[in-house]
Amino acid sequence: MYHFDFNFLQGSVGALLGGLRVTIELAIASNIMGLVLGFLLCLLAMSRWVILRWPAQLFIEFFRCTPALLQIVWFFYCIPMVVDVFIDPVMMGVLALGLNLTAFNAEAYRAGVQAVPKEHLDASVALGLKPWQRTLYVVLPQALRSAMPVLMTNGIGSLQQSALVAIVAVTDLMYVGKSLATEAYRPLETYTVVALIYFALSLPIAKLVHVIERRQDLAVQR
Repeated sequence: MYHFDFNFLQGSVGALLGGLRVTIELAIASNIMGLVLGFLLCLLAMSRWVILRWPAQLFIEFFRCTPALLQIVWFFYCIPMVVDVFIDPVMMGVLALGLNLTAFNAEAYRAGVQAVPKEHLDASVALGLKPWQRTLYVVLPQALRSAMPVLMTNGIGSLQQSALVAIVAVTDLMYVGKSLATEAYRPLETYTVVALIYFALSLPIAKLVHVIERRQDLAVQR
Protein backbone atom coordinates (compact mmCIF):
# COMPACT_ATOMS: atom_id res chain seq x y z
CA MET A 1 0.00 0.00 0.00
CA TYR A 2 1.33 3.43 -0.96
CA HIS A 3 2.41 5.67 1.91
CA PHE A 4 2.08 9.41 1.44
CA ASP A 5 5.04 11.51 2.50
CA PHE A 6 4.75 15.27 2.13
CA ASN A 7 7.82 16.08 4.23
CA PHE A 8 10.04 16.50 1.18
CA LEU A 9 7.98 19.54 0.15
CA GLN A 10 8.97 21.51 3.25
CA GLY A 11 12.12 22.77 1.57
CA SER A 12 10.28 23.55 -1.66
CA VAL A 13 7.69 26.00 -0.35
CA GLY A 14 9.62 28.94 -1.78
CA ALA A 15 9.73 27.36 -5.24
CA LEU A 16 6.01 26.59 -5.13
CA LEU A 17 5.21 30.14 -4.04
CA GLY A 18 7.34 31.47 -6.90
CA GLY A 19 5.44 29.30 -9.37
CA LEU A 20 2.15 30.37 -7.81
CA ARG A 21 3.11 34.02 -8.27
CA VAL A 22 3.72 33.45 -11.98
CA THR A 23 0.41 31.59 -12.30
CA ILE A 24 -1.50 34.43 -10.63
CA GLU A 25 0.26 36.99 -12.84
CA LEU A 26 -0.73 35.02 -15.94
CA ALA A 27 -4.32 34.67 -14.78
CA ILE A 28 -4.82 38.32 -13.79
CA ALA A 29 -3.14 39.82 -16.86
CA SER A 30 -4.90 37.49 -19.32
CA ASN A 31 -8.28 38.17 -17.67
CA ILE A 32 -7.81 41.94 -17.88
CA MET A 33 -6.85 41.55 -21.52
CA GLY A 34 -9.80 39.24 -22.20
CA LEU A 35 -12.32 41.52 -20.50
CA VAL A 36 -11.26 44.66 -22.36
CA LEU A 37 -10.51 43.21 -25.79
CA GLY A 38 -13.45 40.83 -25.56
CA PHE A 39 -15.96 43.69 -25.52
CA LEU A 40 -14.19 45.51 -28.35
CA LEU A 41 -14.12 42.30 -30.40
CA CYS A 42 -17.81 41.78 -29.65
CA LEU A 43 -18.63 45.21 -31.07
CA LEU A 44 -16.61 44.48 -34.20
CA ALA A 45 -18.27 41.07 -34.65
CA MET A 46 -21.70 42.72 -34.42
CA SER A 47 -20.80 45.60 -36.73
CA ARG A 48 -22.95 46.25 -39.77
CA TRP A 49 -19.75 46.73 -41.78
CA VAL A 50 -18.66 43.45 -43.35
CA ILE A 51 -15.02 44.54 -43.50
CA LEU A 52 -15.03 44.75 -39.69
CA ARG A 53 -17.43 41.92 -38.90
CA TRP A 54 -15.86 39.07 -40.87
CA PRO A 55 -12.27 39.37 -39.53
CA ALA A 56 -13.65 39.61 -35.98
CA GLN A 57 -15.83 36.55 -36.46
CA LEU A 58 -12.92 34.67 -38.02
CA PHE A 59 -10.74 35.56 -35.01
CA ILE A 60 -13.41 34.28 -32.61
CA GLU A 61 -13.94 31.03 -34.46
CA PHE A 62 -10.22 30.37 -34.83
CA PHE A 63 -9.46 30.69 -31.13
CA ARG A 64 -12.61 28.85 -30.07
CA CYS A 65 -12.11 25.97 -32.50
CA THR A 66 -8.40 25.21 -32.03
CA PRO A 67 -6.79 23.71 -28.90
CA ALA A 68 -5.42 26.19 -26.38
CA LEU A 69 -2.26 24.09 -26.09
CA LEU A 70 -1.64 24.41 -29.83
CA GLN A 71 -2.16 28.18 -29.63
CA ILE A 72 0.38 28.49 -26.80
CA VAL A 73 2.98 26.41 -28.61
CA TRP A 74 2.41 28.37 -31.84
CA PHE A 75 2.84 31.71 -30.09
CA PHE A 76 6.02 30.61 -28.33
CA TYR A 77 7.78 29.06 -31.30
CA CYS A 78 6.30 30.70 -34.39
CA ILE A 79 5.89 34.38 -33.52
CA PRO A 80 9.64 34.89 -32.80
CA MET A 81 10.37 33.26 -36.17
CA VAL A 82 7.82 35.41 -38.02
CA VAL A 83 8.61 38.82 -36.50
CA ASP A 84 12.20 38.07 -35.44
CA VAL A 85 11.55 39.56 -32.00
CA PHE A 86 12.10 37.81 -28.67
CA ILE A 87 9.33 38.35 -26.12
CA ASP A 88 9.56 37.52 -22.42
CA PRO A 89 8.07 34.02 -21.85
CA VAL A 90 5.58 35.26 -19.25
CA MET A 91 4.42 38.05 -21.56
CA MET A 92 4.06 35.53 -24.38
CA GLY A 93 1.96 33.36 -22.09
CA VAL A 94 -0.24 36.35 -21.25
CA LEU A 95 -0.65 37.11 -24.96
CA ALA A 96 -1.62 33.55 -25.87
CA LEU A 97 -3.99 33.06 -22.93
CA GLY A 98 -5.41 36.58 -23.24
CA LEU A 99 -6.27 36.25 -26.93
CA ASN A 100 -7.86 32.86 -26.31
CA LEU A 101 -9.95 34.34 -23.51
CA THR A 102 -10.81 37.35 -25.67
CA ALA A 103 -12.57 35.11 -28.19
CA PHE A 104 -14.67 33.35 -25.53
CA ASN A 105 -15.48 36.59 -23.72
CA ALA A 106 -16.57 38.20 -26.98
CA GLU A 107 -19.30 35.57 -27.28
CA ALA A 108 -20.34 36.15 -23.67
CA TYR A 109 -20.55 39.89 -24.29
CA ARG A 110 -22.52 39.29 -27.50
CA ALA A 111 -25.20 37.46 -25.57
CA GLY A 112 -25.24 40.30 -23.04
CA VAL A 113 -25.51 42.98 -25.72
CA GLN A 114 -28.37 41.16 -27.41
CA ALA A 115 -30.16 41.05 -24.05
CA VAL A 116 -30.17 44.87 -23.74
CA PRO A 117 -33.81 45.99 -24.18
CA LYS A 118 -34.43 47.87 -27.41
CA GLU A 119 -36.39 50.47 -25.44
CA HIS A 120 -33.21 51.46 -23.60
CA LEU A 121 -31.40 52.05 -26.87
CA ASP A 122 -34.32 54.05 -28.25
CA ALA A 123 -34.35 56.16 -25.09
CA SER A 124 -30.62 56.87 -25.38
CA VAL A 125 -31.12 57.97 -29.00
CA ALA A 126 -34.01 60.20 -27.95
CA LEU A 127 -31.77 61.78 -25.31
CA GLY A 128 -29.27 62.66 -28.01
CA LEU A 129 -26.45 60.42 -26.84
CA LYS A 130 -23.69 59.84 -29.36
CA PRO A 131 -22.94 56.26 -30.48
CA TRP A 132 -19.88 55.97 -28.23
CA GLN A 133 -21.91 57.32 -25.31
CA ARG A 134 -24.69 54.79 -25.91
CA THR A 135 -22.10 52.03 -26.01
CA LEU A 136 -20.24 53.17 -22.92
CA TYR A 137 -23.10 54.25 -20.67
CA VAL A 138 -26.04 52.12 -21.82
CA VAL A 139 -24.85 48.96 -23.57
CA LEU A 140 -21.67 48.12 -21.66
CA PRO A 141 -23.07 48.24 -18.09
CA GLN A 142 -26.08 46.08 -18.95
CA ALA A 143 -24.10 43.66 -21.12
CA LEU A 144 -21.44 43.33 -18.41
CA ARG A 145 -24.05 42.60 -15.76
CA SER A 146 -25.74 39.93 -17.89
CA ALA A 147 -22.47 38.35 -18.99
CA MET A 148 -20.73 38.48 -15.60
CA PRO A 149 -21.31 34.81 -14.59
CA VAL A 150 -20.00 33.57 -17.94
CA LEU A 151 -17.07 35.98 -17.87
CA MET A 152 -16.10 34.80 -14.39
CA THR A 153 -16.44 31.16 -15.44
CA ASN A 154 -14.20 31.89 -18.42
CA GLY A 155 -11.76 33.50 -15.99
CA ILE A 156 -11.61 30.28 -13.96
CA GLY A 157 -10.96 28.39 -17.17
CA SER A 158 -8.14 30.79 -18.03
CA LEU A 159 -6.57 30.19 -14.61
CA GLN A 160 -6.65 26.46 -15.20
CA GLN A 161 -5.41 26.75 -18.78
CA SER A 162 -2.42 28.76 -17.55
CA ALA A 163 -0.96 25.40 -16.48
CA LEU A 164 -0.45 24.65 -20.19
CA VAL A 165 2.44 27.13 -20.38
CA ALA A 166 4.49 24.61 -18.40
CA ILE A 167 5.00 22.73 -21.66
CA VAL A 168 7.05 25.66 -23.01
CA ALA A 169 9.10 25.93 -19.79
CA VAL A 170 7.42 28.95 -18.21
CA THR A 171 8.12 28.54 -14.50
CA ASP A 172 4.52 28.63 -13.33
CA LEU A 173 3.01 26.48 -10.58
CA MET A 174 2.56 23.47 -12.84
CA TYR A 175 6.13 23.64 -14.16
CA VAL A 176 7.57 23.91 -10.65
CA GLY A 177 5.39 21.00 -9.51
CA LYS A 178 6.54 18.87 -12.43
CA SER A 179 10.18 19.64 -11.65
CA LEU A 180 9.75 18.77 -7.96
CA ALA A 181 7.94 15.53 -8.81
CA THR A 182 10.77 14.52 -11.13
CA GLU A 183 13.53 15.39 -8.67
CA ALA A 184 11.95 13.71 -5.62
CA TYR A 185 10.26 10.81 -7.42
CA ARG A 186 7.08 11.74 -5.56
CA PRO A 187 4.57 12.65 -8.29
CA LEU A 188 1.49 11.65 -6.27
CA GLU A 189 2.19 14.00 -3.37
CA THR A 190 3.46 16.83 -5.57
CA TYR A 191 0.60 16.85 -8.05
CA THR A 192 -1.90 16.48 -5.21
CA VAL A 193 -0.57 19.66 -3.59
CA VAL A 194 -0.55 21.48 -6.92
CA ALA A 195 -4.13 20.38 -7.62
CA LEU A 196 -5.25 21.57 -4.18
CA ILE A 197 -3.67 24.98 -4.81
CA TYR A 198 -5.53 25.35 -8.12
CA PHE A 199 -8.70 24.21 -6.37
CA ALA A 200 -8.24 26.75 -3.57
CA LEU A 201 -7.81 29.53 -6.16
CA SER A 202 -10.82 28.51 -8.26
CA LEU A 203 -13.38 27.57 -5.62
CA PRO A 204 -14.07 31.07 -4.21
CA ILE A 205 -14.62 32.43 -7.73
CA ALA A 206 -16.94 29.53 -8.57
CA LYS A 207 -18.94 30.19 -5.40
CA LEU A 208 -19.17 33.88 -6.28
CA VAL A 209 -20.51 32.94 -9.72
CA HIS A 210 -23.29 30.92 -8.08
CA VAL A 211 -24.17 33.89 -5.84
CA ILE A 212 -24.36 36.24 -8.82
CA GLU A 213 -26.46 33.80 -10.83
CA ARG A 214 -28.85 33.36 -7.89
CA ARG A 215 -29.27 37.11 -7.52
CA GLN A 216 -29.89 37.52 -11.24
CA ASP A 217 -32.53 34.79 -11.14
CA LEU A 218 -34.25 36.50 -8.22
CA ALA A 219 -34.13 39.83 -10.04
CA VAL A 220 -35.77 38.28 -13.12
CA GLN A 221 -38.50 36.67 -11.01
CA ARG A 222 -39.38 40.06 -9.54
